[in-house]
Amino acid sequence: MDTLANQFSNQVAEQYARLTNSRRGFVLSIDQGTTSTRCIIFDGRGDIASCSQLPHEQIFPHPGWVEHDPEEIRLNIRRVIADAAASEDITPEEIAAVGITNQRETTVIWDRATGEPIYNAIVWQDTRTSDLVDALTEEERELIQERTGLPPSTYFAASKIRWILDNVDGARERAERGELAFGTIDTWVIWELTRSSRSRSGRRSGAKPGRQRAKHVTDVTNASRTMLMGLSTQQWDEELCKIWDIPMSLLPEIVSSSEVIGRVRRSGPVQGVPIAGILGDQQAAAFGQACLEPGDAKSTYGTGSFLLLNTGDEPQRSKHGLITTIAYRLGNQPPKYALEGSIAVTGSLVQWLSDSLGFFNSADEIEPLARSVADNGGCYVVPAFSGLLAPRWRPEARGVITGLTRYVTKAHIARAALEATAFQTREVVEAMNAGSGVSLTSLKADGDMVENNLLMQFQADQLGVSVTIPKITETTCLGAAYAAGLAVGFFRDEEEIRRLWREEHTFTPRASEEERDELYRMWNKAVERTFDWDTKA
Repeated sequence: MDTLANQFSNQVAEQYARLTNSRRGFVLSIDQGTTSTRCIIFDGRGDIASCSQLPHEQIFPHPGWVEHDPEEIRLNIRRVIADAAASEDITPEEIAAVGITNQRETTVIWDRATGEPIYNAIVWQDTRTSDLVDALTEEERELIQERTGLPPSTYFAASKIRWILDNVDGARERAERGELAFGTIDTWVIWELTRSSRSRSGRRSGAKPGRQRAKHVTDVTNASRTMLMGLSTQQWDEELCKIWDIPMSLLPEIVSSSEVIGRVRRSGPVQGVPIAGILGDQQAAAFGQACLEPGDAKSTYGTGSFLLLNTGDEPQRSKHGLITTIAYRLGNQPPKYALEGSIAVTGSLVQWLSDSLGFFNSADEIEPLARSVADNGGCYVVPAFSGLLAPRWRPEARGVITGLTRYVTKAHIARAALEATAFQTREVVEAMNAGSGVSLTSLKADGDMVENNLLMQFQADQLGVSVTIPKITETTCLGAAYAAGLAVGFFRDEEEIRRLWREEHTFTPRASEEERDELYRMWNKAVERTFDWDTKA
């Protein structure tokens, strides 16, 4: 892989040297997220040159189950690439590299010969595997956390793989014969972009002997979210695979976050362009926010919210409910580590109010509705739809709306829903402050929800520190573009990435300490009402 990467990197660096030096040329970034797939093309200044986005269906077969159709995602990838690259200001020859970022723990297994999934993708929010996690012995739990930095949970990929092998007819036997491949969504996207053409039956058409096979790879940031990779080795761990009863032949090759993996074999305008960057979505957002030094932190407000703190060259083990994970690894350099607090439901709570309860027609309508009242009216929303993740890790918790009186209107509930995001983020920040030994003095924020000024101001008030919004808020795509651009020489180094980061706006705290602490005290009281609801979880 290193030889191939160096060969491609040298070729592409030379090819695009003229474009880069003049700041002309582009990097294409694919973000396959929980609710949509987008393609953004960035120029050499990190500005958006073109963008396309398509939503995909959210499938809920049973309570607590969440699935996606991998074939729908496959088609959407090709559509957004074609649409974004159709801009009259971009020519295919100017696209230097492709970067990929993705919803991390979501799990797909497919047939190696046909590329056909054997089951829907099981999404990171899914809790159907709670019995498998509960069946772990205390010794197994300790080993998993020690080796991976992750608390055993339905959140991560290993139990989802095991469920598919145990519940899809013939899956285990086919996996043991080496006929199946597993991947998180980055692996699925790369397989799709590097495979040969398929006939309508799904079989490869026109494949010739010796022709390059589809790439089956993942990067260290995604592998670190499976409960199967050793943090210290960055390799699949045989003992962990035995605990989960997963054949190692299913697993992809682990590569760095920034190196040339191969070239796009199909997909119109980017055919032949090197795929050179892979980062899980939250690590990509941190990289795009230039969180490159120990102590740098960001929070991404999307379907869920995720706060990452760069801890440098050594992994820090948290005793306060946080995840120890890999932040990124550039080529042959040592990895950088992070502490992470994962919140399952933030933006999806707004979507639930819209789609399921009909409070408004689109997400951007929640802010004026919430602003129509002065406060939450004593109402608190705890969106534990699939349990609570960091820092509480209570899989049996379920969502509640508390403090209801006849005074409360849907405007109060809308405001309480926004406040729930800020309260959950404060929980994570306090755990991070306690676990890292360094108090957060400011926070970089990104994601769709940062456009909500009411939320961002309330977040600054709850944290008691400034919250800064970058000029380019699509930092997940931007981070993948930076990683890909670094691998081919389009971007020079990490120092250039720091210089490219630009601030749009900073929210400073306005509330008194007494006011914010009283609201937070009531929030914690509401959270306690969610515990022990689903006794089967």
